[in-house]
Amino acid sequence: MKVLLDTCVVLDAMQSREPFCRDAQKIFLLAANRSIDGYLSASAATDIYYLTHRHTHSNEEARKVMNTLFSLFDLLDTTGMDCRRALSSPMADFEDAVLESAAVRSEMDCIVTRNLKDYGKARIKVYSPAEFLEKTAENEA
Repeated sequence: MKVLLDTCVVLDAMQSREPFCRDAQKIFLLAANRSIDGYLSASAATDIYYLTHRHTHSNEEARKVMNTLFSLFDLLDTTGMDCRRALSSPMADFEDAVLESAAVRSEMDCIVTRNLKDYGKARIKVYSPAEFLEKTAENEA
């Protein structure tokens, strides 16, 4: 299953943000065990690097974190066409519309995010981390 993680889910896992971190960390384990094909958007990678560097004040530490993430998740590129399609998307949030457009183009099975309200008009399945874990458990049963 090809799963695109929204930035918030990645940060929940990395920063142990309560009460969200447990589900996010379980998704990281699914990716580490290769039970899912996990993806991050390239734009999420730059955001995560920036926030990690700001927190650690270390280029070396931030790069280590990114190397770990890149060993767990593949990167999904965003194209100019994804941005153009997002402009005409019925989704109100442009950034989320770009992510959704890239996910559809790349034939992702779903997006996992805590921000479900902004994805109400998505053309792809969108799950909260808890919903995704429940769905994954059903598929394994």
